[in-house]
Amino acid sequence: MGKIPGPPPFDGLKRRIARHRQEQSGVPGQSGQFVRQTYCLTRAEARVIAREWFDAYPKAAYWTEVESWRQLEGDCIEFTMRRLPTAD
Repeated sequence: MGKIPGPPPFDGLKRRIARHRQEQSGVPGQSGQFVRQTYCLTRAEARVIAREWFDAYPKAAYWTEVESWRQLEGDCIEFTMRRLPTAD
């Protein structure tokens, strides 16, 4: 009777995945191709910051957008702005 082989080793795959993730998000504040920044501000302050992002990084060139947002207790908004690092 032969020995039943166990699962194949995944060490090589794990190293490749880790290397890929490191290359894609090696810059702080950057995940993949996008630069992201998360804020927690009052509604009025959130509007000012979002407008600053859209003025500094036009949507047509940088794909700037409010990636996610949620309303917290009181008048606070937590939101994440996203843009491309350069306008190529």
